[in-house]
Amino acid sequence: MTAHEGVATPGPLLLPGVLDGPQAAATVRSILAEQRPDGAIPWFTGGHLDPWDHTEAAMALDAAGEHAAAERAYRWLADCQNPDGSWYAGYFEHGADGVSNRAVETNFCAYVAVGVWHHHLTCGDDAFLDRMWPVVRRALDFTVGAQLPGGPIAWRLAEDGTPADEALLTGSASILHALRCGLAIADYRQEPQPDWELATGRLQHAVAAHPERFLDKGRYSMDWYYPVLGSALRGPAALRRIEADWDRFVVPGLGVRCVSDRPWVTGGESAELALALWSVGDAERAVEILRWIQHLRHQDGSYWTGYVFEDDAIWPEERTTWTAGALLLAVAALRGDPATVAVFGAERLPHGLAVQGCC
Repeated sequence: MTAHEGVATPGPLLLPGVLDGPQAAATVRSILAEQRPDGAIPWFTGGHLDPWDHTEAAMALDAAGEHAAAERAYRWLADCQNPDGSWYAGYFEHGADGVSNRAVETNFCAYVAVGVWHHHLTCGDDAFLDRMWPVVRRALDFTVGAQLPGGPIAWRLAEDGTPADEALLTGSASILHALRCGLAIADYRQEPQPDWELATGRLQHAVAAHPERFLDKGRYSMDWYYPVLGSALRGPAALRRIEADWDRFVVPGLGVRCVSDRPWVTGGESAELALALWSVGDAERAVEILRWIQHLRHQDGSYWTGYVFEDDAIWPEERTTWTAGALLLAVAALRGDPATVAVFGAERLPHGLAVQGCC
């Protein structure tokens, strides 16, 4: 028996036309096979990792019942956190000498809160939460410290530590989700975080109502669906946003474009859109998109990052753990996995302080 050959696949990862039992187990194995002994989950063999995609892959492992592997991934984050609460944007190896990109991206730093809350909801392990709470608190304190006038979060600090004076809509929407998960952890621990509550309310208002406060990246599909995926928009407003650009980004039978003006569909964006559709009650189209992107599936269960349909070419020639992770999380939500539903459905996540009209 090879490493990870005995992976057992729980019911929440079985979805007709997308994953059967052996297929789901193979996809889980494809992530486990890339995880290093120190817990890090790089994009692919020999590639680097970033804290956001590392966390996404760890969440998929939890959804698959691989809790020990997921906990090793969170331990890696704890071990590599900078004193100010941040992480660098890229790593090849463990520790300071293994950094591949010394810039700091705020949404990469905040996302640990989403993963930690997901792991706790999955496992109910208070000891794990005790260990990770200081990590989450430092990460979100750092992130909130980068909030700009009007509510958005500055998207990065350059390698010399200079903060940007601009924000990205996708990154800020992801941070909003992370702050809401962080507030859920704080509520569970009965440790109120009023600064986070205020920051969350201001950020929610900016993402939902003030696109002009962000850099114009409208050609990217993530800027289209992330206000929904990040929970800033729900109900009719979310559905209107999805419908407005559906034809611009969705390629029937193939998936979702990464950018509107390129003939390139990507598995990660497609799976994330499916998750966003599920979150607003459109499970039918969510399942359809997940079925479409099975053309990106490799025989070992991993997924190619993307496909250039004008050239009939796989590109880039890499199979990424975060693409597999996004697909597994979308399936888990559609199948009703309680922790994944709670985190991405966001119905019970705290909203922060309502500040509409104040900024």
